[in-house]
Amino acid sequence: MITGTKIILRDKRLADALDDYTWRTDPELARLDAIPPLNTTFPQYLSAYASELRYPPSTRHPLAIETLDGQHIGNCIYYDVNEAKGETELGIMIGNRAYWDKGYGTDAVTTLVNYIFHQTNLKRIYLKTLDSNTEAQKCFNKCGFTPYGHLVKDGFSFVLMELHRKQWEKQQTGARQGSNLLGKSEGAKPLQK
Repeated sequence: MITGTKIILRDKRLADALDDYTWRTDPELARLDAIPPLNTTFPQYLSAYASELRYPPSTRHPLAIETLDGQHIGNCIYYDVNEAKGETELGIMIGNRAYWDKGYGTDAVTTLVNYIFHQTNLKRIYLKTLDSNTEAQKCFNKCGFTPYGHLVKDGFSFVLMELHRKQWEKQQTGARQGSNLLGKSEGAKPLQK
């Protein structure tokens, strides 16, 4: 388990299958992910889901996103891990709409980025998001990602974004220095962890 400020990232489990199936068959969520809605039956989906949990590919690391009180609200993943190039792709989906626009996605991305850069030797995390998904782009910008290009694929137009380890380390150093300055300024209280 990896704990953020508002969320916990944990390994996927079979009990997540119904939520995931519901989200994957939702046309709006599928559109935001630039994929067609899933059109298999739940028993078919469950069989494939169980198999993937038993035999996970080494280049894919899917995680469930839970609130601190244990509500499964979405998923995130880092995948296409390329050790030789030192990079991986990141994806996220908050499936439970009650948790949209409340900082859960930002916390999940920040928590996953921190985990990747602390626990691996990877030097770059990249992602793509639909041009039209400005909310996602704002979230990724808050987390330190910057645009580096565009991609048109299967009739969809994407913004490509990336975050390099050195850029992330610089942001971490700046945040620590900022909190030290806040703690020392007149009338300010030290930040609580």
